[in-house]
Amino acid sequence: MPSKQNNISELAFELGLAMGEMKSRLRQKIQSRINEYDPDLSFELIEILGLLWRNDGINQQEISNTISKDKSSITYLINSLVKKGLVERLENKNDRRHKQIFLSIKGREIVETVYPWALELYKKAADHIPEDEIRKALLLVKKMTTNLE
Repeated sequence: MPSKQNNISELAFELGLAMGEMKSRLRQKIQSRINEYDPDLSFELIEILGLLWRNDGINQQEISNTISKDKSSITYLINSLVKKGLVERLENKNDRRHKQIFLSIKGREIVETVYPWALELYKKAADHIPEDEIRKALLLVKKMTTNLE
């Protein structure tokens, strides 16, 4: 007879798989729209631009922590964004070792074009699901994430 602990573990495992599948499907659909708009942009680049749109001026380590990618990958992606003229690296006045990353005007324009597409897809994913259920699910995932720290 399976223990209650095993059942909770298996449910948590299934939840993790389901969240991964949802993220993968959203990513594929967003990438399709991005490719129509500009084939030289990737989901990862747009993800960083979106993060900067919400938190302009954060450093590479904060970007790395937020989107769960290693710092060397983030460096490569930010270099690409700098070359495309979508972001700027500026010295942090308080700590010269850390560069702050800011959206350029061109980067902001791209986010303002692409962000509504992403919101449209998230709205479709949440169709017919009450807001309170989504809030409870968000709280649950945040608690589970905190448990892993």
